[in-house]
Amino acid sequence: MLVGPLPGITRDDIDTRVRSQWRYAAALPERFDRPVTLGEGCTPLLPLAVDGLELFVKPEWFNPTASFKDRGTSVMMSALSRQGVPAMLEDSSGNGGSSVAAYAAAAGIRATILAPESTSPAKIQQSRVHGATVELVPGSRQATADEAVRRSGETFYASHNWHPYFLQGTKLLAYEIWEDLDFVAPEAVVVPCGAGSLVLGLHAGFGELVASGAVDRRPRLLVAQPARCAPLVAAFEAGRDEVIAAEWTPTVAEGASIARPVRDREVLAAIRASRGAMSAVPEEAIGPAAFELAGRGLYAEPTSSIVLPAIRDFVARGELRAGATVVAVLTGTALKAADMMGRLFEER
Repeated sequence: MLVGPLPGITRDDIDTRVRSQWRYAAALPERFDRPVTLGEGCTPLLPLAVDGLELFVKPEWFNPTASFKDRGTSVMMSALSRQGVPAMLEDSSGNGGSSVAAYAAAAGIRATILAPESTSPAKIQQSRVHGATVELVPGSRQATADEAVRRSGETFYASHNWHPYFLQGTKLLAYEIWEDLDFVAPEAVVVPCGAGSLVLGLHAGFGELVASGAVDRRPRLLVAQPARCAPLVAAFEAGRDEVIAAEWTPTVAEGASIARPVRDREVLAAIRASRGAMSAVPEEAIGPAAFELAGRGLYAEPTSSIVLPAIRDFVARGELRAGATVVAVLTGTALKAADMMGRLFEER
């Protein structure tokens, strides 16, 4: 389920008194007098040169729990709080779970987080410290999602991959990029992708900006997945409208390791509607990309780091050109993947 098309807002509707993503609250489908917020949004936009291509990066670890997920969780949890939901179930590979744990604590909602047993210990610890109950599920990320669906009849299931108000939060990143660029849409946005909530949020947000007349076009969505788990890339390149069930190999990009994205049809349609493209990043390129970004002061987790080799791939294929305004989103910090970064460092 998605919220129906909304009219969008213009720069006059931004509440400049608010220093968080809630400055764009007028773009949401309803008003929240008491939003559940920890100050998410307003992350920096930084210049970055990649092989002579000048672009911008948006380091989303400046959000309260250090990932972009806080944008969606804030709005989703505001809706659950208004509904009076006392307890909830979430499934996550890490960042979504720690975000839900924090905002559930802020809302006074009991949270149970199901996570793959391979999840980074720092993400599990963060969720538990916030007061959530964390249960580790053997097997793949998909096994965790399947277990959550099985339990959904027992506890209110508010998966960030399913809940429509989560996407209402992630769409606000589009508004923020627009304001960052002095109220102009970029020509392209490069993002990593697992389930695709960021892709769908950007698609919705920029679509609303077109609808309101604030911009005259959508940016192209250029989307990266790790080659070891790239079901959306496979479907996109084959011209299919949905992913086909397949076995994938574990990848260091744990946040993108989702074999059967629940909104696959919508994600593929969004990328195509933007005249976008996709890239499957080889596993051997992910660690070096993380260390290259770190060498520039950007400590991005492996999942985020796939945007760097993807940018080079898009340039080589003619999908990106010099002089274009391009924004790459770094979705989470390597501080929450310390064990994985340590192993990659030893393997260099």
